[in-house]
Amino acid sequence: MTGISRRNFLKTASASAAVAAACIDASWLMANPLGLPLGLQLYSVRDLLPNDYEGTLKQLSAIGYREVEAAGFFGHSAADVKSAMEQAGLHCVSAHYSYVDLMPKLDEILQFGKALGLGYIICAAPGLPAGSHATSADGKINRDAMTLDDWRWNAEQFNKIGERVNAAGIKFGYHNHTGEFRALNGVVIYDELLRLTDPAKVTMELDCGWMIVGGKNPVDYLTRYPTRISMLHVKDFKLASAPGSDAAPPPSAELGRGSIDYRPIYKAAEKAHITHAFIEQEQYDMPPMDALKIDADYIKALKV
Repeated sequence: MTGISRRNFLKTASASAAVAAACIDASWLMANPLGLPLGLQLYSVRDLLPNDYEGTLKQLSAIGYREVEAAGFFGHSAADVKSAMEQAGLHCVSAHYSYVDLMPKLDEILQFGKALGLGYIICAAPGLPAGSHATSADGKINRDAMTLDDWRWNAEQFNKIGERVNAAGIKFGYHNHTGEFRALNGVVIYDELLRLTDPAKVTMELDCGWMIVGGKNPVDYLTRYPTRISMLHVKDFKLASAPGSDAAPPPSAELGRGSIDYRPIYKAAEKAHITHAFIEQEQYDMPPMDALKIDADYIKALKV
C-alpha cells in the first residue's frame, strides 16, 4: 500500500464503513412517506418510564425510534433528561403540558425546554375560564361539556402563551382529542380554534386517531389547512359505526390492526408542512415494546 500507512488505511476504511452503516440506518429510520425520523409520544410508555427511565428509552431506540415527545419528565432535571436521551440515541423535540400546568409555571417550563433543546411546547388539554361549568364529578375538565365561549377563551389564551413561547425561541402548539370536533351552534370547535388562533403564534399538532374518533377526516384538514398543521399523532383504534368521545373512546389497536388506513392521510400530509410525526399507543393487550415494534414496522413499510 504505497503512500498510506496500514493504520491510516484502517482508520479510513472504518470511517467509510461507519458512514455507510449510518446511511443504511438513516434510510431505515426515514423509510416512511414523509421522510421523517421515526417518532414516538412517550405517553405510550408512561407506565414504564417511572420505573426505568434510561432503560426504557434505550429499548425504544433499539426498536428504531429516534425522535420523542415527552408527556411528563417524572422528576428528572433537564440535564438528566438530555443525558438519558443522548445515551439512548434519541432526540426529545417536543413536550406536552396541560393548560393548568402551563399558565402558572410557564417561565419554569420555558427554562426547562430551552435547557433540553425543545423545538415545541404543546398544550394537550384546554383550560376553563372563570364561571365555566364544564367540569366532571371528579373536578376534571369535561371537554364534551365545554361551550363555544369556553373554547374561544382558550384560543385567546393560546395566542398569549404562543407569543411568550415564541419569544423564547420555541414554537407553541395545540393538540386535539375528540371533543374539538363537535359542532356547537353550527360551528365546529376545531375550525373555530383555527380561525381565532394566530398562525404566527400557534401551530396545530393533529392527532389523526382522535380526529377520526370524533367523526372528522384528517385528509380534509391537511388539505384545507396545510400551513397550520406542523405535527401529527399517529394511532389506531377499532372503531365503532358512530363517533366516539373522550369519555367513551373505542379500543386501541396497533397500527395496521385497527380501522384506520393511514395511506390517504400520509398522502395528504406530503403536501402539508409536517415537521414531526409521533406514533402513540393508548392501550395494550401485549407487552408494550412488542406493540411499539408493530407500530414502527407499519410506518416503515407504509406506501402511498
